[in-house]
Amino acid sequence: MENLDDKYERAAKRVKELKGFYRHIKIFVLFNGILYLLKSGLLNPFMPEGFPTEHYYFDWVNSNVFIWGLILAVHALYTFRYKIPFLQKWEERQIQKYIEREDEEMGKFK
Repeated sequence: MENLDDKYERAAKRVKELKGFYRHIKIFVLFNGILYLLKSGLLNPFMPEGFPTEHYYFDWVNSNVFIWGLILAVHALYTFRYKIPFLQKWEERQIQKYIEREDEEMGKFK
């Protein structure tokens, strides 16, 4: 039977993963939202003198959103791996494999 402390520890780890993922989404939206506002020119009146406000200066913003979006997608796959049956079955197979390997190694030392 599983120990209550082990269950609590796994649940706390899971909550920490979810919290990190949601923080990642908030930062992604906030940061890229500001970049798009800069690119569109809506924030130009608030920028200090000498700040580059030309549209072409922010051409890299689309690439940034795409690459960061891919990273966010990988983070989502990792965070929600328990909800994806293929990943969960793979993880269970790997755990079983390592348990069997450890049992075999322990048998060698007896």
